[in-house]
Amino acid sequence: MPLEQIPLSALLASLAILLLLSAFFSMSETAMMATNRYKLQHLAGEGHLGAKLALALLAQPDRLLGVILLGNNLVNMAAATLASLITIQFFGNDKWMLGAGTLVVTFAILVFSEITPKIIGATHADRLSQILGFILTPLIRVCYPIIWFVNLFVRLLLKLMGLSLRPASHASRLTVEELRTLVMGSRELIPPTHRTILTNLFDLGKTSVEDVMTHRSAIEILDLDAPWETVKTRLANSPYTRLPVCRESFDQLLGVLSIQRVLPHLHDMEFSEQDLLAQLQTPYFIPAGTPLFSQLAFFRENRQRIGFVVDEYGEVEGIVTLEDIVEEIVGEFADTVPGIVRDLAWDASGRVLVEGNQMLRNLNRKLGLDFPLDGPRTLNGLILEHFEDIPEVGVSFRLADVAVEVVQTQGRSVRTARLQRIPEKPPSTAGTR
Repeated sequence: MPLEQIPLSALLASLAILLLLSAFFSMSETAMMATNRYKLQHLAGEGHLGAKLALALLAQPDRLLGVILLGNNLVNMAAATLASLITIQFFGNDKWMLGAGTLVVTFAILVFSEITPKIIGATHADRLSQILGFILTPLIRVCYPIIWFVNLFVRLLLKLMGLSLRPASHASRLTVEELRTLVMGSRELIPPTHRTILTNLFDLGKTSVEDVMTHRSAIEILDLDAPWETVKTRLANSPYTRLPVCRESFDQLLGVLSIQRVLPHLHDMEFSEQDLLAQLQTPYFIPAGTPLFSQLAFFRENRQRIGFVVDEYGEVEGIVTLEDIVEEIVGEFADTVPGIVRDLAWDASGRVLVEGNQMLRNLNRKLGLDFPLDGPRTLNGLILEHFEDIPEVGVSFRLADVAVEVVQTQGRSVRTARLQRIPEKPPSTAGTR
């Protein structure tokens, strides 16, 4: 049939179909490239066929993009040719009208077949990719000979450019920092408490036992060189479930005592020091610098709940418990030890009283401060490093945009200090009216 005899309505209908096909290929390209592969893997693991097909297509991007671009280009060229035929039927062979018709078709392709479907594909990528898997998979099989022939030249060109056709096996893996960003950005999906626990888990690899340990100066010990009645009184009144047992100091550490084992025998007149020593557990030592995540695994493997952190000379620096590591992940538990207040918060005047043995990491996290963490680990150590001496009571100085006042010292350390937030200066208005 001559072109002049083709009904105009048939030409217009064919043009509309071609624009729809072009829109389909454009949407498919964007949706398949923008879909969440981890979500597809989860759905595929649950047996979702559409997700499995989509993952199989994404595993061979040369074939996937080949069939999409092949179809899109063929359809767009056919649409341009058909638009010229429609223009000729309306206006004849006038070159100006042919140019105007080309511009109209280009505009229609841009709006209806490119931008709009690509926005739809990017917005609903996860849902569409599972549906497109059923359509694109048989389409690739039908067009495979053409795709294979085209990809021969694609592979040759990539080889000349020194590029690999397939991405590296680790290209789709996320780093720890990328996972952290992903978790922090999932505010609508992950409750705040769960999000905090996950971010704390990411920090375990960068946190060492010294960051959560209780320093030896703050540890209550059971000194067996004290009178025996004093030892039994301390055991009866101790708020702790376990105590390090020493002679005079940690330099003569004997072991760890579970108080529950000896409480029933404290009123027994025949209960002696030898009976107590028989209940001691062998001390478990942890090298300084051990990451918390590794230490958590060591506690599990060795069936331990408490360990003594030692430096390179074997000196005890502090003590770490399983509860300390768990609190670092899930947050602090309510403290049942009387006389100890662990909540840190600014008062109405922007002040807070802090013990010198507080870890700088805790202060930064709870008070929103920015104390340096590459040197001393406690507030006392930071103050001593600043003065290079023992400061006098009442001395104030500025440290990390915070006013620090020494409230109480004891021996060679700062026992208590008061922190005062320094208000930001208002912007200068000099020279303005």
